[in-house]
Amino acid sequence: MKRTSWSSGLSVCADGVGVVAHAGSVGLRLLAERTGLTAELSGAMARRSFVPVHDRGQVLVDVAVMLADGGEAIADIDVLRHQGGVLGPVASPPTVWRTLDEVTPGRATKIGTARARVRRRLWSLIPGGVPASKVAGTDLGQVVVLDVDATIVLAHSEKEQAAPTYKRTFGFHPLGVWCDNTQEFLAAKLRTGRAGSNTAADHIEVLAAAIAQVPGTHRKDLLVRSDGAGASHDLLDWLTSAGQVRGRTLEYSVGFAITSKLRGAIAVVPATTWVPAIDADGGVRAGGDVAELTGLLDLSHWPAGMRVIVRRERPHPGAQLSLFEEADGWRYQAFVTNTTAGQLAFLEARHRAHARVEDRIRHAKDSGLGRFPSREFAINQTWLALVTIAADLIAWTRLLALTGDAQHLALCEPKGLRYRFLHVPAQLTHGGRRRRLRIPKTWPWAAAIVAVFANIAAIPRPA
Repeated sequence: MKRTSWSSGLSVCADGVGVVAHAGSVGLRLLAERTGLTAELSGAMARRSFVPVHDRGQVLVDVAVMLADGGEAIADIDVLRHQGGVLGPVASPPTVWRTLDEVTPGRATKIGTARARVRRRLWSLIPGGVPASKVAGTDLGQVVVLDVDATIVLAHSEKEQAAPTYKRTFGFHPLGVWCDNTQEFLAAKLRTGRAGSNTAADHIEVLAAAIAQVPGTHRKDLLVRSDGAGASHDLLDWLTSAGQVRGRTLEYSVGFAITSKLRGAIAVVPATTWVPAIDADGGVRAGGDVAELTGLLDLSHWPAGMRVIVRRERPHPGAQLSLFEEADGWRYQAFVTNTTAGQLAFLEARHRAHARVEDRIRHAKDSGLGRFPSREFAINQTWLALVTIAADLIAWTRLLALTGDAQHLALCEPKGLRYRFLHVPAQLTHGGRRRRLRIPKTWPWAAAIVAVFANIAAIPRPA
């Protein structure tokens, strides 16, 4: 039997007309416009007696859309320039460079203020309200959870303030804060590679910026979570004082180092004091127990009301243990909190949910955080700010547009969202004084994509 190859008669040419690649990214740009983000950034970047050919706020939005779409370099803005039939004129790479260079510290502050104004309005539009943070099969209600963590970003050339890191690599050590409820990237600070993991001043700076991003009506109940890098007197004192603002409750859950004093306290904990830990679904965590050490320690130099809770569990085969842990075969981890109510097992599960921030960091590295484009530190700091905006655009798309017929796309990670939605091809047609972006009807997620655009178009424009 004669076989016919699928590639028989196939040829490739570059004469297509009206074809738009990455058509889904048009939705992100439309979202920025409908929510008022583009106009707010334009106001933040405005200069007296200067009218640029390309509006600077639009340029910042386009770079953020490019990052959300998977771009890794400023030259990747040409992907949006390809979509001129839909988007109109898009800035060239040299114009993008100039725009990033124009972001002074004062304009960076204005950009943060603009983001906060847009977020205040957007949170009021979320169907059903701001999602609750999930812990152990239940939720935390109205509590807004802020997760702070740092990560290493490698540099492969001599860039300004790139330096050896504590992991024996070379690059930068940015610090960021994410909202666990909405997956938004609220605030970030670019730091040199040698920046300490537990630098209290840096933590205070980014947390203050993150709290400022939370709409005022939602600052009444806050929870700040951090790993052991946040266990410093200065930071815990600041969190305690920040929680004393009238009308606000601020609780913290921060990792704590297992010191010799903690080891001594653990050694005298009665066997009956340990209670079973619970897992992410609320069931009993096999091989794990929780106990409180507060009454066994001298905490007079720490903030009033601080509690010390420790978890023990049987280590997995091959795990490296300290001499203290080898003595009884348990692995120990501790954290501190000022929460006064709740079962120990639930508080420990709530703290362990901080691990979700690792997914947020991974997503950010897939959206521009994985590399910095410039030798200049200031431009790279602006790039990081645009990474936060790109993460926000994805999060806002989930909250406002991935509903109804598009709801199944809400479960996709950024890479999956690009594969199914952002990178969809389309045909641009004209007729009746209108333009139509035609998604291939054979595309498996065509109906969902049409629903996404309809949901974005339904967002009321700001007054």
